Amino acid sequence: MAHELYTRTNQKIYFAGLSLEALAKAEEGRAMNSLALIQAGRESALFHLYGALLGLCHEIAGFYRLPQANAPRAEMLLTREVLETIAIPEMAEMVELAQNPETWLAKLLSAHAALFQPPRAPHKPKGDVTQPLILAVNLDEEEAPEELSREELESWRQNLKGLAIRFREGLNEC
Repeated sequence: MAHELYTRTNQKIYFAGLSLEALAKAEEGRAMNSLALIQAGRESALFHLYGALLGLCHEIAGFYRLPQANAPRAEMLLTREVLETIAIPEMAEMVELAQNPETWLAKLLSAHAALFQPPRAPHKPKGDVTQPLILAVNLDEEEAPEELSREELESWRQNLKGLAIRFREGLNEC
């Protein structure tokens, strides 16, 4: 029973929930390393959400006995080429979600891929040469964070969980 494909998906969804709980505690805390704890919680949740997505892909591919059933990356299964070999409604829905940049799944995939990019300095356009060289800077202003919110990560977790439950009901009816 512990070696069923769905167990890994369930574990990863649960682990993402634990990471989100840790993230909430870090956001409430005043520890000296709270910024690091927040970033660690955010990345951990994202890592586990991606793992749950991969697990769900493995569940579907395993059920339909696809040759790509052991793919190491979800992106390898979420392609139109996979659908061309066999029409799978669950995979078709996931491919649609993954390829529309406005959906939660496409955003999850993009955020996960961004974890593996090196840090980049913000691009600053060249200034106007007629302007003074010395600029006044307010050190109290914080830059607007582009980080994912805990609420957004939790909504992705709930969407993924709902997708898994709905797909499993359909797969069991066969």
